[in-house]
Amino acid sequence: MLRWGILGTSFISNTMADAICASEGSFIEAVVGRDPERLEAFARRHNVAKRYATVEALVDDPEIDVVYVGLPNNLHHEAVIRAAQRGKAVVCEKSLATGMADAQALANAVQTADIFFLEGLMYLNHPVIAELGNIIRSGRLGAVRSVAGLYAADIWKLVNPNGNGTLYNLGCYPASLLHYVIQTAFGPEAFSDRIMSGHGNISPKDHNICDAALAVRFGTGTLATLQSTDSYGMSFDFTVRGDLGSVRFATNPWLPIAGDNILDVEEYGKAPEQVTIGSDVDAFGHQVRVVERCLSLGLKQAERPSPSLGDSLEIMALLTEWEALCKAARTQ
Repeated sequence: MLRWGILGTSFISNTMADAICASEGSFIEAVVGRDPERLEAFARRHNVAKRYATVEALVDDPEIDVVYVGLPNNLHHEAVIRAAQRGKAVVCEKSLATGMADAQALANAVQTADIFFLEGLMYLNHPVIAELGNIIRSGRLGAVRSVAGLYAADIWKLVNPNGNGTLYNLGCYPASLLHYVIQTAFGPEAFSDRIMSGHGNISPKDHNICDAALAVRFGTGTLATLQSTDSYGMSFDFTVRGDLGSVRFATNPWLPIAGDNILDVEEYGKAPEQVTIGSDVDAFGHQVRVVERCLSLGLKQAERPSPSLGDSLEIMALLTEWEALCKAARTQ
């Protein structure tokens, strides 16, 4: 049984904890929380015996195998560094950090300690994403010519003001899926060969970017557009178009469920085909299974479509560049 330590008692930590508790190969050994009432409620809900008040106390516990970092994203790097220094395996919730310097410090600690690490882009562990990769590699779409993605959620009242805005909260989802598509279609070096332009709006609440748009041209000639907002809507879209056909998510690619997840595949001039990918657990459940499998095999990183540490750094580089472009465009 894999013994987990949970940092944080937020909604996302509860969701991950539900997946851990539902697995036959894992259980939660301990949890950290600053609010005593929330900590007690979390521990009761998930039957956790050990409750700690600090990150240091939890990562020092020798009976914990893997640490899940469910803290606000501006605190991720500090928590991962502490866990890595204690030799713990780590699953760190997205986004990796809120700036490139913190992300690189996190990565340096992981590499120095030579631990297992996985960024919690949970949807990438779900079989619907593997099926997207299969469709791209099959040649049914032809050469990938364009990618379009949007994620919009009216959650501005709930967002962390220290989280640097929508790009690091929601934009990381379409950005990371674009990263997977370009890697799958053109190889691991293609994603960094790009030119970009971006625009955004600033939230009057916390002065972070709340709406953002990005246009990219890759060296392959592939064009991509991404949009992210946490100020309105509850909407998603992700479509990949090749010169022979297209594939589009009919169900939310970033919240794949236990049950049927659907891709619409169209070869131009033919009737569209609906591809259904069934699953017995949701994306968080698959994330737990990936961690269990990797640690049982002694692996330090998960295989694609799950992100490697290098993948996570490339995604962060795009997010920070996107943020800089949005801010620069507003000052022109």
